[in-house]
Amino acid sequence: MKAQNSFDDVSKTGEFVRKPTSFHSQIGSPEFPAESDRYHLYVSYACPWASRCLLFRQLKGLEDAIPLHVVAPRWNVVSREGEPHKESWVFSDEEIGGSRCNDPLYNVKSLRELYELNDPDYSGRYTVPVFWDSKTKKIVNNESSEIIQMLNKDFDAFAKHPDVDLHPASQHKQIEELNTWMYERINNGVYKCGFATSQEAYEAAFHVLFGALDELEEKLSKSRFLCGSEPNEADLRLFVTIVRFDPVYVGHFKCNKKRMCDYPNIWGWVRDVYQWPGVKETVNMVHIKNHYYDSHPSVNPTRIVPLGPDVDYTTAHGREALFH
Repeated sequence: MKAQNSFDDVSKTGEFVRKPTSFHSQIGSPEFPAESDRYHLYVSYACPWASRCLLFRQLKGLEDAIPLHVVAPRWNVVSREGEPHKESWVFSDEEIGGSRCNDPLYNVKSLRELYELNDPDYSGRYTVPVFWDSKTKKIVNNESSEIIQMLNKDFDAFAKHPDVDLHPASQHKQIEELNTWMYERINNGVYKCGFATSQEAYEAAFHVLFGALDELEEKLSKSRFLCGSEPNEADLRLFVTIVRFDPVYVGHFKCNKKRMCDYPNIWGWVRDVYQWPGVKETVNMVHIKNHYYDSHPSVNPTRIVPLGPDVDYTTAHGREALFH
């Protein structure tokens, strides 16, 4: 069946079970050597997984070497006549939230068309991010955790900030342990709450999520960032979830036991990361709120996008004084 989306990832007992991604080639292979202006990054500002890649591209200074293509925040119909009704990522001629949402490379109208340009018989999900090779017209990779590793190390010859290493070898073990710990509990945990279709599945995910957030609050009481005095990959992978928490997940995904501003250390930390040079440019709250509230009709049938809350990530956090 074609044109799948996240709502197909719910088990018979109501749990959200995210399906694996499909493309896992690597830069540096004979087929895909590192080159400037050859590879293109397709993202949504709304998607936390894609925003990981935006962060790495921005912090490494790869804006000139890797062109960016942004889909519209609201899903639209991508199924064709005779197929079940499905919605997913599309492009638009509009400028939304200060960002152009068209595709100047091929002028495709949906991400489905890009996937089928790679393979006309593709029958999986049309997800962002997509790391695209314009030379061979192939998808290199669509797994964010692998794309960020390539952005971190494989394009240093073209980076404005080649000295920036967001996954230093000295912190590898600690970063990987943190990534594993927070993925199911927090990053994917909010989705397990929001896309659950049974009370039992929702409550189980809810308790795991807030148990992990309590642990995170304790962790961040002991150091400025997750692994010390500067943010690294683990902080960025966590940040994309936490920055969406109060504006979206509290209400839309029913993650409402506490807000992030109710956790003093997490609230200080998320503002600290947001204010790190280059980070705020990757956060587009217009796209974030319009996508979640308008694209999940089973969660929000009216598709009304709330005007609040007002969350100011630019206020002083004081964490530099707490941790010298």
